[in-house]
Amino acid sequence: MEFSIKLGSPEKQRSGCLMVGIFVDGNLTDAAQKIDKAANNMLSGIFAQGDMSGKVGSTLLLHNVPNILSERVLLVGLGKRDEFTARQYLDSIRSAMRTLFATGSKDAVCYLPELPLTNRDSAWCISQAVLAAFDTTYRFDHLKSKAEKNKHTLCKIQFGLLSGKPTAKQNASITQAAAVGQGMKLTKDLGNLPGNICTPSYLAQQALNLAKSHKSLKVTVLEEKDMQKLGMGSLLSVTRGSDEPAKLITLEYRGADKKQKPVVLVGKGVTFDTGGISLKPGAEMDEMKYDMCGAASVLGTLQAIAEIGLKLNVVGIIPTCENMPSGSATKPGDIVTSMSGQTIEILNTDAEGRLILCDALTYAAKFEPTSVIDIATLTGACVIALGHVASGLYSNQDTLAQELLAAGEQTYDRAWHMPLWDEYQPQLDSNFADIQNIGGRAGGSITAACFLSRFTKDYRWAHLDIAGTAWKSGKEKGATGRPVTLLAQYLINCVQPD
Repeated sequence: MEFSIKLGSPEKQRSGCLMVGIFVDGNLTDAAQKIDKAANNMLSGIFAQGDMSGKVGSTLLLHNVPNILSERVLLVGLGKRDEFTARQYLDSIRSAMRTLFATGSKDAVCYLPELPLTNRDSAWCISQAVLAAFDTTYRFDHLKSKAEKNKHTLCKIQFGLLSGKPTAKQNASITQAAAVGQGMKLTKDLGNLPGNICTPSYLAQQALNLAKSHKSLKVTVLEEKDMQKLGMGSLLSVTRGSDEPAKLITLEYRGADKKQKPVVLVGKGVTFDTGGISLKPGAEMDEMKYDMCGAASVLGTLQAIAEIGLKLNVVGIIPTCENMPSGSATKPGDIVTSMSGQTIEILNTDAEGRLILCDALTYAAKFEPTSVIDIATLTGACVIALGHVASGLYSNQDTLAQELLAAGEQTYDRAWHMPLWDEYQPQLDSNFADIQNIGGRAGGSITAACFLSRFTKDYRWAHLDIAGTAWKSGKEKGATGRPVTLLAQYLINCVQPD
């Protein structure tokens, strides 16, 4: 799909579809007014007759509008003008894209990004429209014996400007959003793959494939014997029950001078989580294939910044394994020694994500990072606390937390800053080891982050618990691609402060 910016009045555009907005009070946007005037007040008449309410997300597709060169005109409801916010814009553009792609249009000109928004410019509106197009057209059906035929014939979307020339920022927004959209597609694809295909070895191969496609990426894959030499007893304790070998994948993206210290992203990659000996209930256990969405988001983000050519050094670290029950699996009560030297009493083998992350976080220190961000579908407690709207954010440095929160607000891939107070740490005290891997039901997401914090004292660190945001259950079951947009924006902001 191609995206570009085009200058010109809508009634003079020759395309498969024109997309313009209308508010609930009948007020037409500037682009819609021009169409209305050329079409002898046809749009005003439609509203007056009650055929279009203007409600947020409502759409009406018109054919053969008089004196308009385009084959179709798509009216998009925007709600009340004085209540039109970023949220209303996102609802409207997503609905518009769904309607557009259901038509037979081969190309379209969209004038919605020119709508005025408080604290958001047209470049932001364009980038969100591009991402909405990617999301609308995403399908995961290639494992079906008869894949659904692609009904989408649309191949080009232009964003119309009524006046002025496209700015460098607007053009950059298209390039960046398209790269992020592709990164999210990779993240979704990996998350949606079943555990019998997406194994630790498969993730390692995907990382190697990325390096073949982008010269700026270098990949290293450590085997279990390598991890044993490094003393990663915590990570290896999780994989003991599985026949699939664990991997520690490192992707180094070099976009800046070699002397520049990198940002490190660490993604939890449990490709299937049964809970181990602390076996999960059978209902909905299939969704545990999504327990590698943190790893998938790291791969998607690295692909995006490589496509953009971001002038920044970034390292992605992915500890990946399965968590299975067997005669050789780790048992509740076992004590293991982490790479840091700290001993861990494993009271629940289903709290395994923190066990693989802690060794990866210790390993991250070798890169002398400016900051380290780990991303993990870590706790059901975070879902209880924040639902499926916001990711949980923890950090040992408030400035880093604010930078990530700002990136989340920019992209509407939002996170919520959670406490990481010392008062929670005693819940992890063990009678037999330096630390235990669970702190009880109370504040479960917080104590999980407190566990990780004990391995991150040498650098700026943040933890994103994406258990509630990485996938959807029910009828719309599937990976969401979050938080690739947040991570990519954070990295872009490191180079180009907004």
